Amino acid sequence: MMPLMHRLAVCAALFAGLFLHAGDWPEWRGAGRTGVWKETNIVDRFASAALTPKWRTPLGGGFAGPAVAAGRIYVTDYVAAAGNKGAERAHCLDERTGKILWTREWPASYQGISYAYGPRATPTVDSDRVYVVGASGILLCLNARTGAILWQKDYVRDYGATLPVWGIAGAPIVDGNRLIAVVGGQPDAKVVAFDKLTGKELWRSLPSDTEQGYSQPLLIESSGVRQLIVWHPAALSSLDPATGKPLWQEPFRINLGVALASPVFDRARLLVTSFYNGSLLMHLDGAHAKKLWQGKSASEINTDGLHSVVNTPVIDGDYIYGICSYGQFRCLNAKTGERVWETLEVTKEKARWASGFIVRNGDRYFINNDRGELIIARLSPKGYQEISRAQLIKPTSNPGNRRELGMVNWSHPAYANRHVYARNDEEIIAVPLAQ
Repeated sequence: MMPLMHRLAVCAALFAGLFLHAGDWPEWRGAGRTGVWKETNIVDRFASAALTPKWRTPLGGGFAGPAVAAGRIYVTDYVAAAGNKGAERAHCLDERTGKILWTREWPASYQGISYAYGPRATPTVDSDRVYVVGASGILLCLNARTGAILWQKDYVRDYGATLPVWGIAGAPIVDGNRLIAVVGGQPDAKVVAFDKLTGKELWRSLPSDTEQGYSQPLLIESSGVRQLIVWHPAALSSLDPATGKPLWQEPFRINLGVALASPVFDRARLLVTSFYNGSLLMHLDGAHAKKLWQGKSASEINTDGLHSVVNTPVIDGDYIYGICSYGQFRCLNAKTGERVWETLEVTKEKARWASGFIVRNGDRYFINNDRGELIIARLSPKGYQEISRAQLIKPTSNPGNRRELGMVNWSHPAYANRHVYARNDEEIIAVPLAQ
């Protein structure tokens, strides 16, 4: 019989790869959903006008960005069949080589879903499990090593959810023993917490008398009070993540259900921003919230502050930086919401829905615009300072309107282990960014 210490050592070796590394990117916008890349010794500027991938792997359609954990990459895609039917898939790749280690596939109907090009939600990795949700509302808990289905839910069948016009986009979030998802179900199941190991429902919260929106849930802590922030087309809501009990709510009606960008929390400030209805900034003190300011414009064109689409802004000190409705990269005074400056240098064209994703790394920012370019820049109230720019990936998605390059790239990359991992509707690539 194998000695106890020997058995423990073998088990440790077998399961060591299941736990996160410091440089991983295990969920939407990285660990904690903060959009902060904490690694050091990253390139100061790009060596050429086009970045060279370390590897590239073919992939189907989808907007969902990748997650990276414990030497593996998790990404979802869609393969169309007849009519509006096809298959959504979850893939696990070797981080070093891009080799596909396993694939899990399930049937999906995209009937009634606009932009039917594939899943929207980034996988969420938690130790030896990965949680994926497709545009049609199929939620799967998978074994991260093998892809085996541990449990699953169907938002439409199990909860009577009505799919929003652009499909399900909210990536579920892990909190202790809970997996919390924006389901849009009935009755009073806009948000549902499941036992992350078994799929058993633990609590449900908020009426589904409006769409669930497309924004990502966020866990924060204010003055010792932990809160689940859910932004939906009726309001900005705070829930107790342990029970689902509402803590506070600020009404904020969003035209056409376009609650897209993720909420941004910085110290005591909480920001949301919408394409039509502009921005709202709250001040939090524990379970109490007060509105600091709200934009006055309800137009996508005559915008007074920041009207973001899919891109999430950042708060840096007393200033807010983000991309507005027609590609204008703007700086706002966080105290008042007033515009400080704007430029089109990031997106390069004033076009409806022109966008990009902003990630902080030290005292600078990495921005991948929807032209498939990656930018290194510094941002300050004095203006936009571009350090370097290079082509990252080919834009392949049809934006549904006229754009200079015809196609766009609307997928948030992962920044992990001194690499950037980006996908389009044809492939996923790994690009080294170490010095």
